[in-house]
Amino acid sequence: MVTHTRFSFSTFDVFVATCALSLISGCGQTPLPQATPPVVTVALPIAEDITDWDEYTGRIEAVESVEVRARVSGFLQSIHFDEGSTVEDGDLLFVIDPRPYQAILQEATAEVTRARIRLELAGNDRERAERLFQSRAISEEELDARTQEQREAVAALAAAEATVSGAQLNVDFTQVKAPIGGRIGRFHVTRGNLVSGGTEGSTLLTTIVSVDPVHVYFTGDECEYLKYSRLNLEGTRPSSRDFANPVRIRLADEKQFTREGRMDFVANTLDEASGTIQGRAVVANTDGLLTPGLFVTVQLLGRGPYEALLIPDAAIGADQSQAFVYVVGEGNIVERRSVDVGRIERNFRVIQSGLTAADRVVVNGLVRVRVGAAVDPQLIDLRQTDVGGTSPSASEIAPSTAAER
Repeated sequence: MVTHTRFSFSTFDVFVATCALSLISGCGQTPLPQATPPVVTVALPIAEDITDWDEYTGRIEAVESVEVRARVSGFLQSIHFDEGSTVEDGDLLFVIDPRPYQAILQEATAEVTRARIRLELAGNDRERAERLFQSRAISEEELDARTQEQREAVAALAAAEATVSGAQLNVDFTQVKAPIGGRIGRFHVTRGNLVSGGTEGSTLLTTIVSVDPVHVYFTGDECEYLKYSRLNLEGTRPSSRDFANPVRIRLADEKQFTREGRMDFVANTLDEASGTIQGRAVVANTDGLLTPGLFVTVQLLGRGPYEALLIPDAAIGADQSQAFVYVVGEGNIVERRSVDVGRIERNFRVIQSGLTAADRVVVNGLVRVRVGAAVDPQLIDLRQTDVGGTSPSASEIAPSTAAER
């Protein structure tokens, strides 16, 4: 008969056994090596003088824009331009049937002839009356009557000549000519239609807009207005009301600001509804590419030149509304530094405050850094990474940064 012995393990026994096994397994094992600091790329900010160019959205408008309307009524006889073509000042555009106005002119001309004959007759009567009055053949009242008849004849001739001038104007108005040079639109009335002219509701025939130069209208908020006004008071930047400050524009399909112009107008009041103020620049359009209605990006000369610090844009992080960078300090310990950022300048970001020219900023390997931890910084010179005469983009300096972030 086999006797089975039962063993009972308490919780305390299990704990003791576990500790013993841990001590046995730990005997003779070498400690793990310490991790080496991660390698990161750092660079000193570029310090140089820059000039601020403030950006706005603008719209192209013609310097001169004319609605060509009929000045006399009549049937449209002929059209002498191609829609959308370029016309010169004084070019013939439309002809309104001139025959009714030519008939009126002929009648007015005949009336002038009649008035001249009457004036000549009245002049002879007055001369005869003067001779008779000297011989006491007629009374003084008779002489006065002949003199008055001559004056009336002079006035009648002047009125007839004025009627001729008016009739001649109407004949001239039957030939509608371009009041300005520029690009003409479509004709709103075709040949053979009756047009009305000389009134507030005169028939619109076509439109013409000037081509070169063009105006660029844009608006800025009241903060921008106050900034420019204070710069003017400080004497660091003249107001665009008094000085033709330079502007640059870029079209929607362009990457560079290829066209330059100058300011020529600033509104005298701010719009109460939007709190903005309108500005206007004039830009050359020798190639005719700028057409009224186009949207453009406008850069207006702002503050500067002044010394600023530049770093790659990819080196900047954001914590809600606060921008920050990682800086390697003493002992190669990583610090987080809050910064105020400005605009992009040649693919670099302007740092307005928060950095010095001696700070080593992490530009590559941002995901490997921890605040308060040590790193192995590899210093590069941002100026020497310049390729082809233009400053490199952040991806050229730190190709892995975008993916890491």
